[in-house]
Amino acid sequence: MTQLEKIGKRRTLLIALSVLLISIHTIYYYHIIRPEFDVQKFTTQIIRFTLTIGLLVMIYKGKHWAKVIGLILFTLGVLGAIIGLCMGPLMTVNKLPLIVMIFVYAMAIYHFGFSKSFKAFSTYQNERRG
Repeated sequence: MTQLEKIGKRRTLLIALSVLLISIHTIYYYHIIRPEFDVQKFTTQIIRFTLTIGLLVMIYKGKHWAKVIGLILFTLGVLGAIIGLCMGPLMTVNKLPLIVMIFVYAMAIYHFGFSKSFKAFSTYQNERRG
């Protein structure tokens, strides 16, 4: 594994971890502000979280289709967060998670779409699996 591939691997793992942390924070924040626990919404969120893990695993394995789907979903996430920032008068404390989401998803878009280190790591993953 070359140095560029190692960098791609490390950055892929860090971005995947960041995306998962944002998902966990979103699930937690949704339920902490509600007076009652919504089991149906929680179940939906856990399914979405599980699918996110699956997608990130496939991206890590170098699957092109997963990268494309990930780029589309991260772009929609950035657009949704920007719209969320623009809608309604939010306090700065409530804007901070949206700003972090924009930053992390934008980093994911850059890394998975344009980064030479991810391209090298993805190629390495595909060649290794044959």
